[in-house]
Amino acid sequence: MVAFLRWAGSIVGGTLNGIIKVFLAIVLLVIVLALIAMARGDRLPKAMVLAIDLRHNMADSSTTKFTLGGRPLTVMDIVLGLDAAERDTRVKGLFVRLGAGSVSVAEAEELGAAFRKFRASGKFVIAHAQGFDGSGLGDYVAAAAADQIWMQPKSTFAASGVGGGEIFLRGLLDKIKAEPQIAKRAEYKSAADMFMESGMSKADREQLEKLMNSTYDAAVDEAAKERKLSHQALVAAFEASPQFTEAAVAKKLVDRIGFDDDALGAAIGRAGDGGEAVTLSQFLGSKGPASYGSGPHIALVEAAGEIVEGSANAGPFDNKSIIAGDDMARAIRQATADKDVKAIILRVDSPGGSVAASDQILDAVKKAQASGKPVVVSMGGLAASGGYYISLSANKIVAHPATITGSIGVLTGKVSIGNTLGLIGVKGEMVGVGKNALMNSELQPYTPEQWAAVNAEADTIYADFTQKVADGRKLPLAKVHDIARGRVWTGADAAERGLVDKLGSFWDAADFAKRLSGIPQGDRVTFELYPRQKGFFETVHDWFGGSDDVEAIENFKTLMTSPIVSKTAHAVSQAPRAAIELRAANLPE
Repeated sequence: MVAFLRWAGSIVGGTLNGIIKVFLAIVLLVIVLALIAMARGDRLPKAMVLAIDLRHNMADSSTTKFTLGGRPLTVMDIVLGLDAAERDTRVKGLFVRLGAGSVSVAEAEELGAAFRKFRASGKFVIAHAQGFDGSGLGDYVAAAAADQIWMQPKSTFAASGVGGGEIFLRGLLDKIKAEPQIAKRAEYKSAADMFMESGMSKADREQLEKLMNSTYDAAVDEAAKERKLSHQALVAAFEASPQFTEAAVAKKLVDRIGFDDDALGAAIGRAGDGGEAVTLSQFLGSKGPASYGSGPHIALVEAAGEIVEGSANAGPFDNKSIIAGDDMARAIRQATADKDVKAIILRVDSPGGSVAASDQILDAVKKAQASGKPVVVSMGGLAASGGYYISLSANKIVAHPATITGSIGVLTGKVSIGNTLGLIGVKGEMVGVGKNALMNSELQPYTPEQWAAVNAEADTIYADFTQKVADGRKLPLAKVHDIARGRVWTGADAAERGLVDKLGSFWDAADFAKRLSGIPQGDRVTFELYPRQKGFFETVHDWFGGSDDVEAIENFKTLMTSPIVSKTAHAVSQAPRAAIELRAANLPE
């Protein structure tokens, strides 16, 4: 038996040893290739036109640490990447493809600000659309910030306005004997109306009409200013949609007619001799930074997605679109503890989620401020409910005119399906010890006493939320009660009501951070990204538990840092979860 165990042990040991040797050989090969690449330089051309493609849904930011093959660019990748490109004399301009209807107006406002800043450095931007296919205005607002807009001949220009709709499931739930019980605070908190109502409530219609009118006005004002047209002229041009390319040129909506290669050729021609197109991803990959810029350090904490409790526990191949309370609070605490960090910018793009996780993140923000480090919030396209909750105590809040924000309210409840199961011959039975042990079970509705407890809980959380807003924004509680009630606002309307300090882009938030931390406005700064991005070897180190061999190899991590990229999604599930939540409605972008 002893001999057998020795034999088996030798087999296992030999196998593991072989695996380790193969792994180390691969790592050493990667290191050698990286060293060769360093010796040969980044191999980028001496005259470059950076290229980006906006014809797909784009995340605002990402906390992905490492992915094989990279991931699509985020809005913040473009904002920071173009800032880096301004200082590279080889970069002459930017070529942008868009028109698929994937860009929201708020995203377009951020991208437009980045394009204008890039152009102000002496470089050009050319945008090309095969067509402006969607009726929304986001793609066109982004394109308007370019030097030239090209469009493919005989294509459709459909950009015309802002709109959207909702689906209501109450009639279906009644037919299948499902019982929705959802408490909301207050009347404008419409995230669960699809389950509770058979149609759009008066309050929800009111807020949506206000939201869409404000977004429309912001989009028209932005594009009209860039295209040097009057507000009325641009409205008239949009009212003529759908129309063809030639009509759009006649109305000065578009500058040139041509195919994508024609527009790209014009861009490369402007770059001069030896000009070549290079994707922004390739450009950023050649830099491999863990931070952007130079000078004093400002922490950039990126928070995009639904807010959930715990940790994302992201592996090396994960692309999770969530804000995990433990991870985000840890990132803010790390930035607070870093003596080199002068201020913190919290970039928020979230519809909300768990109240417990939101409170955990807010606490980290408050402790950062108490330590003497100012916190500035830069809002992306959506910073509502929990997204606003984690922002409310910041020293300054910056939003775009079309940012969806506010939704200061709560909801909680469930949909009971016990009777539904009987329609298909299924029966559910439960056993519980404790009066309310089965309170949140979907097999039975709340008792009157339990329903009263659910409503009392919603009242308590709502009162706490509104008081936190009053304290954080230094507003009278009575005013907060008037502008809260679960109502969503655009950034423009929120600014009028004191929920936002300034309308502007990420760079306006950066100016606030510099001013509050005593950094001269003309000075450049280094943006340290949090949660900290991990390169290949750091990820391997975590994967293998930090062995001595991997620890030695980790010294080469700077050679292999991946570009800051990841995939995220903005949509969140609207299903009730029998828990207190801070969520905005699934609003149109």
